[in-house]
Amino acid sequence: MYLGLDLGTSELKALLLADDHRVVALARAPLAVQRPQPLWSEQAPADWWAAVESVMGELAATHAAALAQVRAIGLSGQMHGAVLLDEAGSVLRPAILWNDGRSGAACAALTAAVPALPQITGNLAMPGFTAPKLWWVREHEPDVFARTACVLLPKDFVRLQLTGEAVTDCSDASGTLWLDVGARRWSAELLAACGLSEAHMPRLVEGSAVSARLRPALARRWGLPADVPVAGGGGDNAASAVGIGAVSPGQGFVSLGTSGVIFRTTDRFAPNPAQALHAFCHAVPGRWHQMSVMLSAASALGWAARAFGFADEAQLLQAAESFGGAERGAQREAAPLFLPYLSGERSPHNDPLAQGAFIGLTHSHAGAALAYAVVEGVSFGLLDGYRSFGPVSEGVRSASTSPPASEPTSGQALSLVGGGSRSAFWAQLLADVLGVPLTTHTGGEAGGALGAARLAWLADGGSEAEVCTAPPVARGFEPDAAAHVALALRAERFRRLYPALRETSRS
Repeated sequence: MYLGLDLGTSELKALLLADDHRVVALARAPLAVQRPQPLWSEQAPADWWAAVESVMGELAATHAAALAQVRAIGLSGQMHGAVLLDEAGSVLRPAILWNDGRSGAACAALTAAVPALPQITGNLAMPGFTAPKLWWVREHEPDVFARTACVLLPKDFVRLQLTGEAVTDCSDASGTLWLDVGARRWSAELLAACGLSEAHMPRLVEGSAVSARLRPALARRWGLPADVPVAGGGGDNAASAVGIGAVSPGQGFVSLGTSGVIFRTTDRFAPNPAQALHAFCHAVPGRWHQMSVMLSAASALGWAARAFGFADEAQLLQAAESFGGAERGAQREAAPLFLPYLSGERSPHNDPLAQGAFIGLTHSHAGAALAYAVVEGVSFGLLDGYRSFGPVSEGVRSASTSPPASEPTSGQALSLVGGGSRSAFWAQLLADVLGVPLTTHTGGEAGGALGAARLAWLADGGSEAEVCTAPPVARGFEPDAAAHVALALRAERFRRLYPALRETSRS
């Protein structure tokens, strides 16, 4: 039995996985995000640990026999968050999250200080990353910065509570802008630019390696065996890739979570920062991945459900389907367009100040039309990210440690994961927008929790061939040619809106 803990933005999941790939149990605990000022997004690390105590208490009460058979624990979590600890290991301030946009000026300053940053990290400096957050803290909260002895990512704060050890893995560390991603080691140059050193960083391991051991007191409290190893684990998307078996070059997925992600595995470091495409280490050794990220995906649906009086996202999706389903092509073409930039945007715009908008509203548009526009707008945002998987720029190529990986094949099937994957309507619309087949898998909504459990299995000696299999297919969605053509025309209008409105919205 293997235990996966996945620290998301809106909830923490705990998953028990048997060695025949059965998911034995899944427990959840909700989490809230605080936004004390515009552009800010924070959580209290103590809330994460309270969520761990909650899910583990639930499993201990309902699956005690299974917990007693756990051989290893794996971790997954939201990336980029900055948890600042003092010498005593106490938290100094609320964690600054991945979707926090306050450090835009710090990104420009960091890039000016280290012009080679895109070549070292494979990424542009963006407010979501960890390094600009520390630059901001140094400028705006100097007392906090001076007392900072250790910087941890969110899941690694959970590891610290579980084991007493400060450790991270290469995939999650890739999202800090302090990692030499090609070499899979900390960059002294980038750390120094932020006033830090490797002494402030957790120890690095691969995601499938043993990082530390569970504290004996916690093992006794929850009924786990003594001396249980904790795997390195992975950032949420790399762990999700392990969960759906995307560990070989060319394999990938689309994730419809709080954010929207398109992910492809590569066998080498293949950066393309010119398109705001991310190049990170994978959670398994010797592999990397490319990733486009939009900041508001399912979270845009949550916002729209609240704003327009729908009971929840599921009801919003039902309304969207009633307006723009497969049999309503003509009505769909008259829908307004929605820019989903409620928290700024990453791929391909890298603009923390980007704003959302409805374009083309008339008296004839009611709630269902707006619901459809939101779902479609998020899908068009993912299409923008998908188009970013283009040729690696020559400048970055010459600075890379190895040649670029193969570029994605147009039309190659992708898995679909995340909470949004439960909607067949959205899955079909997204297949039509992207023009590629999409496949959902049994248990795909478990995402990073399943991948975390699999990384625990690998740390316990399991082989990739045995562990990293594709879960059973739940359903396939083939793109409809006519719908793809019609949606492509609307997508082109969508693409012209951001540059047209960018300056107007800031004047």
